[in-house]
Amino acid sequence: MQVNLHDAKTNLSRYVEQALDGDEVVIARAGKPLVKLVPVDTSPRRRTLGFMRSQGIATADVKGDFVDDINAMFS
Repeated sequence: MQVNLHDAKTNLSRYVEQALDGDEVVIARAGKPLVKLVPVDTSPRRRTLGFMRSQGIATADVKGDFVDDINAMFS
């Protein structure tokens, strides 16, 4: 559904409810679409274990690989 800006100002609560119910509400000015009302995703994101598994291989001693660099930062 597309509504003009003046109508959206007057009936914002109604259009928000329609967007929450899954309807697409587009607000336009002079027939040109400006914005779309969409519900905010409030579902908590689940953390995914191993999400960077394919990004490379870490050595077993990551700190050991950089110990000289780390010590140099604090010297």
